[in-house]
Amino acid sequence: MSTAASKKLMTADEFYDFVHRPENADRAFELVRGEVVEMSLPGELHGVVSSNANWLLSNFMRQRRRGRVLCNDPGIILERDPDTVRGPDIVFFEDTRKYNELNPKWVEDPPVLAIEVLSPNDRIGKVTLKITQFLHSGIRIVWLIDPAARDVTVHRKGKDPYVVEDGQELTGEDVLPDLRVRVADFFFVAEGTNG
Repeated sequence: MSTAASKKLMTADEFYDFVHRPENADRAFELVRGEVVEMSLPGELHGVVSSNANWLLSNFMRQRRRGRVLCNDPGIILERDPDTVRGPDIVFFEDTRKYNELNPKWVEDPPVLAIEVLSPNDRIGKVTLKITQFLHSGIRIVWLIDPAARDVTVHRKGKDPYVVEDGQELTGEDVLPDLRVRVADFFFVAEGTNG
């Protein structure tokens, strides 16, 4: 007979209410198999790389006039029973929706591309688990950007990951065949003169 009390797992709907409580306004969370996990704030370097990735994908979407880009860790339901809600840094959806058709809560359909930007405190085991969950949920391609190494590791379900380095070009492969990005563009900063 077990003496440990079973822990009540949170649903995606309960998690939505939890993260929007006033006391959680300045905190970041994800839901992993029904359990709340607090995330740390990532910092300036992560913000620059994420901003550049968002700009590059948004520009791609606007040029082709199709798709949609979400940034700022949008909550995506990856699993049900128990529920998992993760927030990739940037995601790209192939389909186009009208503004009034967008879900005000969590996203229920997987994007075709997810981008994660490594933070200094990320642990490779946790990042690998997250990427595995992305791929198992139906996300077709994941780019893991490493600001320290200035490279991108490409993950696909059933394929070995590979690295694209600074100075090389990254493509959307067969998922988004018209997408081409210079890896160096993720690390761009304006270096104008001060004064």
